[in-house]
Amino acid sequence: MKLISSFRDFQFTAGVHEYPDVEETTGIKFSIEIIAENDHRNFHTGEYETAILLIDGKGELNYQDQNIALQRSNWIDDNPCVIHLPKDDTVQINAHHQCRLAIVQTKNPDSFPGRVYIPGDIDVEHRGKDQLDGTCYRLVRLAFDRTNAPKEAKLVLGEVLNFPGKWSSYPPHHHPQAEIYYYEFSPTEGYGHGELGDKVYKLKHQDLLMITDSLDHSQVAAPGYYLYYIWAIRHSENDPYTGFEFTKPYDKLIS
Repeated sequence: MKLISSFRDFQFTAGVHEYPDVEETTGIKFSIEIIAENDHRNFHTGEYETAILLIDGKGELNYQDQNIALQRSNWIDDNPCVIHLPKDDTVQINAHHQCRLAIVQTKNPDSFPGRVYIPGDIDVEHRGKDQLDGTCYRLVRLAFDRTNAPKEAKLVLGEVLNFPGKWSSYPPHHHPQAEIYYYEFSPTEGYGHGELGDKVYKLKHQDLLMITDSLDHSQVAAPGYYLYYIWAIRHSENDPYTGFEFTKPYDKLIS
């Protein structure tokens, strides 16, 4: 297991930037794509179930007969807009200002109706707010899971806003399904630490962590820096993700 750091200290430019080795390890393909101001991008999903999440920017999404405005100034204050597509589907995104997108994909032969999740559709949980003196208070933003996505879908997608100096994914937890965390910081020179089993990684802006083999995971942000991460889980065959299990004996902390 390793932390993918190939885009640490890298300035993304217009185009697609795919994180290597992630699909081979987790079954989830992850890319960051930049659409320049006044440019557009036509996406075709091919054999992949695809979720496109707006990290920041302003534009318009054209899907089937829908024209949906996209706008997100930053990930601290605003919820994302997400489009969730089946295989062999298409969508066009027009950028009025530069748009920065996360592209999350997994191979899925099954089809289902595509859906756009606007910011008001995102479920926001103030997780840990009244626990452990607020030291693990964070915002968990769920785009879709088995409760609101078609049963044919193989992805679960959400975000976490980890407040400065606080923990998230805490107490440590685990689940058998593969997962990825894509991290950003504000300010971008910030850092944190992430646990993966008994290993601890120093986390920096634009790192990605691959989680497999039911390893425990949690993280903490350094004081003064917001930690944001996109999390995506792939349902295992005959074992869909329906939740996680806190690691003993730390589960007693919030029981």
